[in-house]
Amino acid sequence: MGRRARLGAGWWSPVRVIALVAIGMFALGMVQKLPCYDHGWFFGATTQYTHACYSDIPHLYSGRGFDQGLIPYFDRIPESVSGGMEYLEYPVLTGLFMEVAALLTPGGGTIQHQEQLYWFVNAGMLLACTAVIAVCVARTHRRRPWDALLVALAPAFALTATINWDLFAVALTAAAMLMWSRGRALAAGVLIGLAAAAKLYPALLLGPLLILCVRAGRPRAFLSAALGAAGSWLVVNLPVMLTHGASGFHIREGWAKFYTFSQDRPVDFGSVWLFISQRTGDPLDDANTYASVLMVLGCLGIGVLGLCAPRRPRFAQLTFLVVALFILVNKVYSPQYVLWLVPLAALARPKWRDFLIWQGCEVLYYLGIWFYLAYTGSGDKHQGLPPEGYQLAIIAHLLGTLYLCALVVRDILLPERDVVRGEGSDDPSGGVLDGAPDIFVLGSARRERHTEPAAGTRVEWGAGSHDLQTGLRGRPSGH
Repeated sequence: MGRRARLGAGWWSPVRVIALVAIGMFALGMVQKLPCYDHGWFFGATTQYTHACYSDIPHLYSGRGFDQGLIPYFDRIPESVSGGMEYLEYPVLTGLFMEVAALLTPGGGTIQHQEQLYWFVNAGMLLACTAVIAVCVARTHRRRPWDALLVALAPAFALTATINWDLFAVALTAAAMLMWSRGRALAAGVLIGLAAAAKLYPALLLGPLLILCVRAGRPRAFLSAALGAAGSWLVVNLPVMLTHGASGFHIREGWAKFYTFSQDRPVDFGSVWLFISQRTGDPLDDANTYASVLMVLGCLGIGVLGLCAPRRPRFAQLTFLVVALFILVNKVYSPQYVLWLVPLAALARPKWRDFLIWQGCEVLYYLGIWFYLAYTGSGDKHQGLPPEGYQLAIIAHLLGTLYLCALVVRDILLPERDVVRGEGSDDPSGGVLDGAPDIFVLGSARRERHTEPAAGTRVEWGAGSHDLQTGLRGRPSGH
């Protein structure tokens, strides 16, 4: 596509088409939940598994006291209702999302009817999040809007969209990446902080930003984003986090529940640790330590990759790798966690073949977890998937994610294989990093770096350019 090509000259612009396709796929995902909406969530424990239509949303409406008007983090949930979970085990902004949906849910009628309406209200709010994600991904890479069709048509996206409330954090993260791509570091940081207040993983974006800003000599941009993220997270959390007692201020138990629950929960579904535990019979009580060590080592490796690569990696590439690492080493992998990676994969490796291979593995896991739960919950050994089959589903998920990670690493080490850079772009999602020269590099990249031109000359970097004398970055006409 040429630099002066007009995008969206008519009403049917790429962004509108992609948003409508995403809404249509979301609607198909809602239809797929119909057997559970009518019956499976309320009668017969295994029906929701054999029809692969399970959702946390209706169960937690009464299970976390929303039907009784309890306020998350402040009111203790009766044990007879929650099954031992004394407070809501979600971050603050997700709790607010759930509370708003509860306030919008009409009262009256049976509890089954209220839970159906609660799921429907949440589905409407998550549909809005889906549209936001589609629009943000389409606009992040300005010259490649159609890459967002990978998100809109992702089968695992449609299947898992209404299992939980993850789409809210994914929408905030997508908006943060859009703001960063426009050079608005502070706004991007504020959105990252809000996303981290809804789900923990968006905080990982600050790591790739640090590495890339160090390499490009853009410390002010990183500091703006980091301060914005810390500030917005604190603004949201402090009112719920702190409570005043006789001994002064202290951490509210309800607020801390998400963090203590994440720390204390044992090895759970979908993780590599569960696979090892089932194969060896070892409960892996030290899985927290193992996962933390692997996460730290993996992040160090990604940091070295970012500083030693022959060309500075794109922001979306490093972000995809660090979030994928978190998913791979975590103690639990719920099916909806794939939503975290779908927009990042579309930006990091926008290639249909590779994307669909990965999606196929995720759909296999989506079916595997539900049929395994049907096997363990029904008592009928002829129904569902035995442990050996479920272990194969876990392997499919792990190999599919590793496959996409390997391709992204290859694109970083061999920039000429990168689909996005193959058309002359540098880093469309990089904002102030797009077209910036390398200032700090390590290893072979340092030895191979070209000699800096004289001050006042102009160096072309794909779609952008950098003035070495003024330090001002220009954009060609049509950006």
